Amino acid sequence: MEEAPASTTSGSKPPVNPMRYLFLGVLLAIGLAFGGMKLYHSFLYEVTDNAQIEGDIYPVISRVPGKVAEVTAEDNQKVTAGETLIRLDSLDFVVRRDAAIAALESAKASAGAARAAITAAEANERKLKADLRRSRNLQEQDVISKAELDAVTAGATGSSAEHAGASGQYRAALALVKVREAELHSARLQLSYTSITAPADGHVARKNVQPGQFVQPGQWLIGLVGSDELWVVANFKETQLTKMQRGQMVEIRVDAFPGEVFEGKLASISSGTGSKFSLLPPDNASGNFVKVAQRVPVKIVFTEKPEKPLAAGMSVVVDVRVN
Repeated sequence: MEEAPASTTSGSKPPVNPMRYLFLGVLLAIGLAFGGMKLYHSFLYEVTDNAQIEGDIYPVISRVPGKVAEVTAEDNQKVTAGETLIRLDSLDFVVRRDAAIAALESAKASAGAARAAITAAEANERKLKADLRRSRNLQEQDVISKAELDAVTAGATGSSAEHAGASGQYRAALALVKVREAELHSARLQLSYTSITAPADGHVARKNVQPGQFVQPGQWLIGLVGSDELWVVANFKETQLTKMQRGQMVEIRVDAFPGEVFEGKLASISSGTGSKFSLLPPDNASGNFVKVAQRVPVKIVFTEKPEKPLAAGMSVVVDVRVN
């Protein structure tokens, strides 16, 4: 008789793979380590991603109205202070300068004529005063009559008035010369303003001007981002400021360069929250008060000039070491 085959234990559990527990244990260890590092980091640092790189932005504006004749600046171009970026049509301003030169020359000529009139009036006054002295002596000797003496006296008095009038006209002419000189200086300045130059070293970040465009004084034509210094403005919650103070070290991570860490330090903390400088600042006495954690701007400077091509406006994450 053949033996029946051994029955299978269909109801028993499959054998456990020890590698599964090992894998789960490794994942748990990694999670605990990561969580522990995050917890430890939270005790040492205050972190925010509400931060961006800032830089000096210089507006290039027109100081006189005029038609744009030439734009020499290119987008993203590096420029130096004093470099010509825009030229306006200068013909009208050349005409005004030439007219001011002519007006000044005319005023100088008038002043010269007034000075000559003073010289003539002085000579006439000296002569008539000398005649008056002689006439008085003659009248005392009854050589001339009293009427003749009165006539000479009147002539001498008139010469003095004429001299005073000539002096006044000369002073007025000199004042007019000063006015014409000021007008010429203004005309030359206006002409110089037709060449619009860079106010500082930097890069052309925004250009809103084209040849043929008519511009007005004060109109923003080009924006320059200064190339000498960049910094970070981080907006921390007010509850994060408890242990912050100037000089604390900061780790800066720029979104554009993942994996790169830039060193910085806390330079200053704003005296007002960002909302206080908004267009419509909150008024807690209005009766509709809702408590919201406010953000306070904190300035952070780089301890070393970054080698990467950072740009104003880039988003960053900052870690301020507070312990």
